Amino acid sequence: MQAYCVKCREKRDMEQEKEVTMKNGRNAVEGVCPVCGTKLFRMVGNKDAAQAKKDA
Repeated sequence: MQAYCVKCREKRDMEQEKEVTMKNGRNAVEGVCPVCGTKLFRMVGNKDAAQAKKDA
């Protein structure tokens, strides 16, 4: 799954993806930028979260 890296200023494929649930109950995926090591975060819907879980 891709997310925007603020440090690189580009969309990057996440490494070490994991599904998380935010305080408000929405699903998200956290990961690490493969180039600079910055933490990446992307909010996703229920279908996307299930897909990320399946891919991991």
